[in-house]
Amino acid sequence: MKKATLILEDGSRFSGCSFGAEHPASGEVVFNTAMTGYTESLTDPSYAGQIIVLTYPLVGNYGVPGKLFWESEHIHPEAMIVSDYSEAFSHWNAEESLGNWLERENVPGITGIDTRALTKRLRESGVMMGKIEIEGADNTLSVVDYGSENYVERVSCREVIRYNEGKGKKVILVDCGVKANIIRCLIKRGIEVIRVPWDYDFRELEYDGLLVSNGPGNPDKCQATASNIRYAMHNDKPIFGICMGHQLLAIAGGASVYKLKYGHRSHNQPVRMVGTNRCFITSQNHGYAVDSKTLGADWEPFFENINDGSNEGIRHRCKPWFSVQFHPEAAAGPTDTEFLFDEFIKLL
Repeated sequence: MKKATLILEDGSRFSGCSFGAEHPASGEVVFNTAMTGYTESLTDPSYAGQIIVLTYPLVGNYGVPGKLFWESEHIHPEAMIVSDYSEAFSHWNAEESLGNWLERENVPGITGIDTRALTKRLRESGVMMGKIEIEGADNTLSVVDYGSENYVERVSCREVIRYNEGKGKKVILVDCGVKANIIRCLIKRGIEVIRVPWDYDFRELEYDGLLVSNGPGNPDKCQATASNIRYAMHNDKPIFGICMGHQLLAIAGGASVYKLKYGHRSHNQPVRMVGTNRCFITSQNHGYAVDSKTLGADWEPFFENINDGSNEGIRHRCKPWFSVQFHPEAAAGPTDTEFLFDEFIKLL
């Protein structure tokens, strides 16, 4: 293994060994505290443009399954950082090691880094840009500010894709970087899914409901999507937003978003349904949040984060429109809130 070093924008350096593709990389350095689910995280398009740090100390021991278990067609983070990479693996559906997968997908990985110290630095200072240098490689690489890029445009589909065609109610799925399990959750409920690109003008399509998916980056870069959602609000058809879709529904409704200091990326984020004592453990992956104070009179908070009080969902007081910041489809993570898909379908 070659020596590999992560250099944060504040000058901090963390050195370890390379176990994936051996080339430099740059991105926004974020941490995820989940104990499992690295396959799902690596194939989650919401990590595009980021370097993911896993806080769980041992990673790779159950290998990597086939594409059937992925959340998209390939790995999206720019690189992966772990404390202790396990080259040996054992699991009933494993097909290869994590290191082999990273190398095949041309994604760098670093092991042997004190991820606890790195995470403490990110919690204290906030997420920041970083660069990975590999010993002996040409490490000339520019670092582009994460918030200035439209990563949704990069990961969205390029054309309309249909699932369950001709079966059940029709839902337009605006693909801002959709996870495969969102599509699975709709299909298994007998819904025809019409998946469209992030900026697709769907006003000529016939549909019964609109779902806006998760996705990476700064939601303010997706004004075209917000504009299309705003047009859809001219009728009473149900709208359901997830993660990025939640933020874009809020923007379309007149609210604003802000960047969190270090975001929520884990499988154990507790949320409370506003106005009740019902609490749920949720899977999350986001760096931006909706500012509840900017919601218009027609909107109200739906869920709130118990840890920091940030907004976790909104709903319209009269119309069948609602959204959540967390991932009700899980994959990976708890499935406490999958019932929200049933609530959406009841509205169709």
